[in-house]
Amino acid sequence: MKEINLKIQILKNSVGKPDYGSLQASGLDLKAGIKKNININSKDFSIIPTGIIIEIPKGFEAQVRPRSGLAANYGLTVLNSPGTIDSDYRGEVKVIIINLGKDSFLITPGMRIAQLVISPTYKANIKFVKEISSNTKRGKEGFGSTGL
Repeated sequence: MKEINLKIQILKNSVGKPDYGSLQASGLDLKAGIKKNININSKDFSIIPTGIIIEIPKGFEAQVRPRSGLAANYGLTVLNSPGTIDSDYRGEVKVIIINLGKDSFLITPGMRIAQLVISPTYKANIKFVKEISSNTKRGKEGFGSTGL
């Protein structure tokens, strides 16, 4: 597993520092930086602050992803999954949590709400053309064209 340096500023509303849940974990657990519980009703969403600001090195991004346990057990996920944080963003990291479950769900201070994965990025050299080649087996076929 490769490593990079990630600077993290802890804000006053932070309730615990982000950390890796295990030695081989890919994502840092993000915690709810709230002082009071937030209830998310079924089929509703809320923007949850984390109490941190991060400085991502140029050439990388941070991806905010759901926690599998919250998704599998309660139907909670990250609405814009994966949420992208660009290397030039310097605001507080916030997570858009949507409750797709049947019951309301209570977010409590310091609860692990999402995970943050740092990934390399590439800039595309864009070339505008009159037509794109469709000389592939799939061609212009759309959804489901390769089978189930």
